[in-house]
Amino acid sequence: MLEFNQWYFVLVANFIILYFILSSLLFKPLAKLFKERENTIKGAYEDAKAMNAKKDENAAKMNAELQQARKQAKDIYNSIREAGISYQTEVLRKAEEEAVAMIERARQELKLETEKARAILRADVDKLSEEIVRKLVKA
Repeated sequence: MLEFNQWYFVLVANFIILYFILSSLLFKPLAKLFKERENTIKGAYEDAKAMNAKKDENAAKMNAELQQARKQAKDIYNSIREAGISYQTEVLRKAEEEAVAMIERARQELKLETEKARAILRADVDKLSEEIVRKLVKA
C-alpha cells in the first residue's frame, strides 16, 4: 500500500528534477534528432519523387524525339527511294530510246545493204543473162 511519508516527497522532488534534467539533456535532443531525421527522409522522398517525375518526363520527351526521328528517317528513305525509282525509270527510258534508235539505224543500214546487194545482183543478172544468151546463141 502507498504511504505518504517524508520519503514520498523526496521521491517526487527527485522525479521532477530528473524529469527536467533528462528532458533538457536527453529527450529534447532526441526529439530534435528524430525531427531532423524525419525532415531529411521527407526531403529525400520528395527529391526522389521529383527525380522520378523528371525521369518520366524525359523518357516521354525522348520517345517523342525518337518517334520524330523515325518519321524523318522514313520520309528521307521514301524520298530517296522515289528519286531512285525516277532515276531508274529515266535511265530505262533513255536506254529504250537508244535501243529503238539503234534498231532503226540497223534497219536502215540493212535496207541500204539490201538495196546495194539487189543493185549488184541486178547488174550481175544482166551480165549473166547476156552470157547465157551468148552461150545459147553460140551453141
